[in-house]
Amino acid sequence: MNILLAKNFIAEAAINPFRIIKLGAADGQVLQAAAVADKSIGVSTDIAAAINERCDVIVAGEADVQYGGAVARGDLLTTDANGKAVVAAPGAGVNNRIIGVALVAGVLDDIGRVAISQSMMQG
Repeated sequence: MNILLAKNFIAEAAINPFRIIKLGAADGQVLQAAAVADKSIGVSTDIAAAINERCDVIVAGEADVQYGGAVARGDLLTTDANGKAVVAAPGAGVNNRIIGVALVAGVLDDIGRVAISQSMMQG
């Protein structure tokens, strides 16, 4: 794995390993992403965090991420309701926050690899 930048935050709720992470309600706090429009910033490391514990989030470089469905190499990834990476496929007029590009193919619950590159996609 090639981590360029990992930042440390406080978990507002329990965070599982290898999940897409969004900004929390207050500065310096984060949550697992749960919707395609969430302000996703990165991916949690292999260490889980309980509420109010410190957690590292990979915000630049490559990260391991848990897939929430079938993913092909090169797919743009967003989050599902559990913070797992799924293929971005927004409907007309719907925004999807993109966390990055899949570097390996996989299926539900595989741990894949994503090149972090935050962006927005509209259908």
